[in-house]
Amino acid sequence: MTVNSWTPERPWRGIMVATALPLRDDLSVDHDAYAEHVRWLLDNGCDGVVPNGSLGEYQTLTADERARVVRTAVEAAGDGARVMPGVAAYGSAESRRWAEQAAEAGCGSVLLLPPNAYRAGEDAVRAHYAEVARAGIPVVAYNNPIDTKVDLTPALLARLHADGHIVAVKEFSGDVRRAYELAELAPELDLLIGADDVLLELAVAGAVGWIAGYPNAFPATCAELYHAAVARDLTTALPLYKSLHPLLRWDSKTEFVQAIKLSMDIAGRHGGPTRHPRLPLTGETETAVRAATEKAVADGHR
Repeated sequence: MTVNSWTPERPWRGIMVATALPLRDDLSVDHDAYAEHVRWLLDNGCDGVVPNGSLGEYQTLTADERARVVRTAVEAAGDGARVMPGVAAYGSAESRRWAEQAAEAGCGSVLLLPPNAYRAGEDAVRAHYAEVARAGIPVVAYNNPIDTKVDLTPALLARLHADGHIVAVKEFSGDVRRAYELAELAPELDLLIGADDVLLELAVAGAVGWIAGYPNAFPATCAELYHAAVARDLTTALPLYKSLHPLLRWDSKTEFVQAIKLSMDIAGRHGGPTRHPRLPLTGETETAVRAATEKAVADGHR
C-alpha cells in the first residue's frame, strides 16, 4: 500500500469523488440514481465519495435531503469510511451538527470550508475548526479563497494542524507553489488535490489524494491518470492529462456543476438538471463543454 492510497486508517486519501447529485425533472433528489452512481464510481477505480459538496448542490438542499444523501452514500458504498460528507454551513454550530450526523452515519471523515458568511480573521477560522473538530470525526480543511474570500495559507493550515483540528487540506487555490511551503511547515498534514486542472502538478509535488470532479463522467480514465501522476509516471500521466485537460479545467470555472453534469449526460451517465440559481449551459459555454466531452468519449476515455 503506497502513501497515496486509500486506507481505513486514512480514508481521506486516494480518489474521493465530489459527487454530482442526480435530480429528477421536477428537481427532486433521485436517491436511487445517486446510490447507483456511488456504486458505479467505486466499481470503476475510485476510492470513495464526497456528498454534499458544492458539486452536490448542498446549498439548495433541505436539511432532510442533505441528511438522507449522506445515509444513501454510506449504504451504497457499503463502508462508511469511504464517505466524506461536506459539512459547510453559515454557522460553526451548524457545521458541527452536520459533522456529528456524519459520524453517527459511520463516515470516515468530513470536508469543511472556513467560515463563508463573512471574511473571517485567523482567530475566527481557528475557532471554527476547533468547534467542528469537537464532533470527533477527522476534518479535512477545504481551501477555496475564490469563493469564501478566506485564504487558508500554508502558515494558517500548519497552525490548524498543530491545534489537532485538521488531518488534511483540499487545496483549491490553484497556486501549486503552496504544496512545497506546506510540506515544510506541516509535513504530517496530508495534501489533497482540490482542482482537477492542477492534478498533475500537485501530484508531483506530493499530494496523497484527489477530491475530484470529473471522475463523475470518466472514473476509470481519471483513476488511471491519478495513479500514474502520484507514481510520477509521466510517460503515462502526461498524455492522459493533456487529453483530458480541456474538460478538467471546467472544474475550476463558475459553471462547473452544469459542465460536469452535461459531460455525464454525454458520456452515458445521468447528470441531469441543476437547481436554481444554476441554469442550463447555453451558447459558447455549452458548445465548448459538449465538444470537449465528445472528443474525450471518441478518444476512448471512460
